[in-house]
Amino acid sequence: MRTASALPDTGFLRLPDVLRLYPVSRSTWWAGVKAGRYPQPFKIGERATAWRAEDIRALISSASTNGAQP
Repeated sequence: MRTASALPDTGFLRLPDVLRLYPVSRSTWWAGVKAGRYPQPFKIGERATAWRAEDIRALISSASTNGAQP
């Protein structure tokens, strides 16, 4: 299992990796992306979507700073 300390400085993370770091359901994640609560994804292939590691790190940092639950 990946932890926030194992999060790369740069690069892309696929959804399973994101959800291990920020534990919410897939449907909650996609609803949050649509609502603008979570970072927007990037298409890295025809059927592949990923998020920038920097954006996920900022999301985790923001949640821990605000004391918010994911």
